[in-house]
Amino acid sequence: MAIKVNFINKLSKQSNNIILFCDDQFKIKGLKSSFLNKQVNNIDKTLNLNKNTKDQFYIFNLNPYQKIITIKINLKQSSFSNEKKGAEFYDFISSTSINNFCFLDTNIKETFSKNKNFLNEFLHGLELKSYKFEKYKNKSVNKILSLNFPKSLKSSFLKNNTKYTSLLEGTIFTKDLVSEPGNILHPDEYVKRILQLKKYGLKITVLDKKKLKQLGMNALLGVGQGSIRGSYLVAIEWNGASKKNKPFAF
Repeated sequence: MAIKVNFINKLSKQSNNIILFCDDQFKIKGLKSSFLNKQVNNIDKTLNLNKNTKDQFYIFNLNPYQKIITIKINLKQSSFSNEKKGAEFYDFISSTSINNFCFLDTNIKETFSKNKNFLNEFLHGLELKSYKFEKYKNKSVNKILSLNFPKSLKSSFLKNNTKYTSLLEGTIFTKDLVSEPGNILHPDEYVKRILQLKKYGLKITVLDKKKLKQLGMNALLGVGQGSIRGSYLVAIEWNGASKKNKPFAF
């Protein structure tokens, strides 16, 4: 299921299913200053009836056309736990028919006022979990999971997002390589793909059979001597960003 993040000008009462973050006791911040202000009491009553549940995610109907999905969060949890929560949420939402929902800026800002990276970490875990290697599968209609955020969150999200984008795309690139069958990603092809990383500012040094033999690396050469493919050792160096080379991101 593909992930699509949207930043929209204004959320309204007609917005699709709504995601709310809460603590272990289902206490939710930021509702009174949102378009849900008149429904706070009904939401609280519904959650109080289920406050003893150990489930991390809880769904109930706001009206016949909208659902509310609550996500329990420990506000003192680590960055890794935030990412793990995002991954768990992806598993949860994949098991439902819900594929379009929105987040409230007031809920996020008031809940995570001391953790400016939470949104990036949560989405990073969600996107990592959504990975699938489908390069050689028959083309089919891919379900899209739309995450809608108020535009007011866009600047802070993008400000902290370069690191997570780089990690995500680097991880996907690595998973793609690992998932390729050996008859396609043989040493010759592997070197060819690694050399493409030069455009991101990486220094790539390739030692082929001739250079390996000069260095006396006969044990490595012995492994590949029965193959029609070449033997290589590739060194990748990154000396940091410069004006010429932007921060590493695919």
